[in-house]
Amino acid sequence: MADQELEEGSVLRLDFKKLRKIASGQADVIPAVAQDATTGEVLILGYVNELALQTAIKEKKATFWSTSRNELWIKGLTSGDFLELIEVRVNCEQNSILYKVRPAGQGACHTKGANGKSRSGCYYRRLRPDGTLEMV
Repeated sequence: MADQELEEGSVLRLDFKKLRKIASGQADVIPAVAQDATTGEVLILGYVNELALQTAIKEKKATFWSTSRNELWIKGLTSGDFLELIEVRVNCEQNSILYKVRPAGQGACHTKGANGKSRSGCYYRRLRPDGTLEMV
């Protein structure tokens, strides 16, 4: 499926194999959610390993481990849309983290809205009762 259709379309095609792909790889990672510290909006979900977490703390920027490229990913390094790290929270089972961030750019998502600007977050479609997606 083309990226455009996946990222902008109204057909639901969830990747239920994503975690299996990650588990079969070499990276030891946990999920990391980035949330706007001011508005509470969930911006993105990524994965972190120890290096990504330590880099995030040191640089004060949301940092992830790219499971597809197998490399460190400082959010905003190429786009300029950095997420300033305010706080890191750890869940009850210590198997995921929450980055409380302050966006320092146009948006957190790599996709663009109708206005041509980066979307504030990656959760810009709602699942309708009929199983299709609609922009919100």
